Amino acid sequence: MSAAGAGEASALEGLRVLVAGAASASGTAVCTALARAGAQVIAVGSSAGRLDESLGLVAGVELRTCDLSRPGDVASLASDMQGYGGIDGLIHLVGGWRGGGTLEDQSDDDWDFLQQNIMTTLRNVSRSFVGQLAASEHGRLAIVSSTAVESPTPGNAGYAAAKAAAEAWVQAIAAQFSGTGAAAVVFVVKALVNDAMRAGQPERKFPGYTDVSELARAATSLFTAPAGQINGKRINLVPRS
Repeated sequence: MSAAGAGEASALEGLRVLVAGAASASGTAVCTALARAGAQVIAVGSSAGRLDESLGLVAGVELRTCDLSRPGDVASLASDMQGYGGIDGLIHLVGGWRGGGTLEDQSDDDWDFLQQNIMTTLRNVSRSFVGQLAASEHGRLAIVSSTAVESPTPGNAGYAAAKAAAEAWVQAIAAQFSGTGAAAVVFVVKALVNDAMRAGQPERKFPGYTDVSELARAATSLFTAPAGQINGKRINLVPRS
């Protein structure tokens, strides 16, 4: 291994990082990058099959299934992690998009989906793990938000509102982390793209989209950045045109 490779593999040595929504393309990229940097990764998803397909062969990754919309299930997961000494990081990637059309087209079903996947899951995992993160010298929490928060449209009103609520929740976590070694941040993207999406639509350019590899790099770099410099920050990952 080269000197550079050795540094990459040891940067996060000894840290335990939980990734929620790990079976997604972004989750797979983030888990893989964290593991390669030396972290012990707890990859959490709702489907054991999807987790195994995405991350079953990645060294340094432990697969765990959990319904993050159920507070009791999340509390049990947190108790298990505390038994191992707690976690040092939480990267929350659970989400999804619903919308389109006008304000009148924003259905109750769409709102319930967005609220549960974006806000309820974040609320559950952060409340269960915030103490473990605050107790860690390297505690980090991150979510992915959207440029839609700054410029909502009628078609994405529900999505933008749910993301805005999640951002407000993270700011509250950041306030609780103030004066500790922990930090909570928001990554901002227009949308995410991966190799499978490009292969499926080779004619499409995906302007302004952030590659999941860039999100993975940003998530990994959180643990080597001083907490006081990043706590409460909105970190823009939208590529320059």
